[in-house]
Amino acid sequence: MEKKTRLRPTPTALLNPRCDASFKAMFTQETKESHAALQDFISTLLGRQVKEVQLVPNEPPVDMIGEMQMSFDVSVIFDDDERADLEMQARQQEYDYAVRAETQAARLLNLSARKGKNWKVAKVYQISVLDFHFDKDDKSALEWYTMRKASGGKLGERLNVIFFDLLKIKKLLGTPPEKLTKLEKWGLFLSYAEDETKKDYLESLILSEEGIMNAKTALSKVSQDDINWAIENSIFKARMDYNTGLYNAEQRGLRQGLEQGEHKAQIETAKRMLEAKICSLEQVAAMTNLSIEEVKGLQKQG
Repeated sequence: MEKKTRLRPTPTALLNPRCDASFKAMFTQETKESHAALQDFISTLLGRQVKEVQLVPNEPPVDMIGEMQMSFDVSVIFDDDERADLEMQARQQEYDYAVRAETQAARLLNLSARKGKNWKVAKVYQISVLDFHFDKDDKSALEWYTMRKASGGKLGERLNVIFFDLLKIKKLLGTPPEKLTKLEKWGLFLSYAEDETKKDYLESLILSEEGIMNAKTALSKVSQDDINWAIENSIFKARMDYNTGLYNAEQRGLRQGLEQGEHKAQIETAKRMLEAKICSLEQVAAMTNLSIEEVKGLQKQG
């Protein structure tokens, strides 16, 4: 019998929660640990207790031309009908991220307003966990934007855009858990969860917070499935190939070179996934953005 290739580096290795697909997988399992972790994380970000969180069915959309992969986010409704969209962004995009976040929040508000009566509309929150600086000059790791008039007075406070900057948290690595806030502990967990060289320190953080303990359990579970490693590897390689192709194209001034480089990278990724024999042809096509005909052709070339 042919030995199956395993993509998980070690039996205890964890997926990188800063990969948007892994981030979503950790928080959206049908388990009490995953649900409790999501509830605790959102409560920590918003600074208030969220008693109940209802996940909303959400297919990851591609709404920006040129994105290398789908945008994986978590959509929820709270027990008081407030809504939130939670997403992980590991890299700065070419488009204006502030406009994107504000537009996403406006979409949420529109959904909420449809059910409101006499303009009693529930608040909405567009929450982005960032592995890059949105506003480097703002020293706070949690940046919260809402609508105000020029003099500073608040409007309805229904539309909220929140950025959680992990880079401002990473410098706290090694700080004793008792000297950290809960938000800082969450930030360090998300920043280093997959780094096995930081395992002992992270365990001390995890043991100090039940919510993070649940997140570790949920992440450990999804990390046992090779399909999740295939997805994560595909996404990270696509990003590296995209950045390399973009640099070369800019150097030569040839956009065509970028497009050709992207397609070549997609083909190479598909070949490796076919060799691993852990995904169906349809899954390989979806994860590499190749047509099913192209994937079948690569399989025949074998």
